[in-house]
Amino acid sequence: MILLLAALPLTGCSYNRFVSQEEAIKAQWAQVQNQLQRRNDLIPNLVETVKGYAAHEEGVYKDIADARSRLLAAKSPDETIQAANQQTTALGRLMAVVENYPQLRANEQFNRLMDELSGTENRIAVERMRYNEAVQAYNTSRRQFPANITNKIFGFKDYPFFEAPESAREVPKVNFGTKQ
Repeated sequence: MILLLAALPLTGCSYNRFVSQEEAIKAQWAQVQNQLQRRNDLIPNLVETVKGYAAHEEGVYKDIADARSRLLAAKSPDETIQAANQQTTALGRLMAVVENYPQLRANEQFNRLMDELSGTENRIAVERMRYNEAVQAYNTSRRQFPANITNKIFGFKDYPFFEAPESAREVPKVNFGTKQ
């Protein structure tokens, strides 16, 4: 009890730190969403370009469109993370289609869009990393003494990390032979 009373004056500092860290997480999350939206804006153009060369790969386009719709409809960070991971998986399948169509890679418009998409994916990766760093700092602070007392009193919530989808952990299959 004495230890609790001695730590009580320190909780005010923890409260302010938690508020600042939560705001930093929200700002970083906004940057992640900004880059995901940028990718969403590019995808329709990329898909239309690819459609012209590989019309029979409708499943890939449907998956990309579905993922885009889920991302736009997401209401929480968890839903957004799931939708973004679904979109990443669908884009990976699109790249597999590209491997099977050499004339598509030679198309100037496609190359420009792929450069844009590649740049966007890099930006998303950087913003995900920054978001995860902010979450790690905040979640660690919440668990340290005496800040954990402030956390219990005010009920600061845990924030989720933006993790790669399971499909990203699989080794990509490269086939230079026949179309699959």
